[in-house]
Amino acid sequence: MIKVLFFARIREQLATTELEIDFLAQTQSIALLRQQLVADRGESWAQVLGAENVIVAVNQTVVSDSHSLSDGDEVAFFPPVTGG
Repeated sequence: MIKVLFFARIREQLATTELEIDFLAQTQSIALLRQQLVADRGESWAQVLGAENVIVAVNQTVVSDSHSLSDGDEVAFFPPVTGG
């Protein structure tokens, strides 16, 4: 299983806080996980998760779309954050 978390405006846009996804061949990288989420959930998810500024972290470390996933990983999608 892969635990997928959504934060801030992404959580609001998708109306979902978290999902658990079976770890399969189609979820072995961030790019493939995004494709699977869109295939399962619809085109509106493509617009939200495909936004240029979406940040992805695996096990609390920011990664790129080519990052390999393992069974038991926690993946988080969140928008850029600013401080001040």
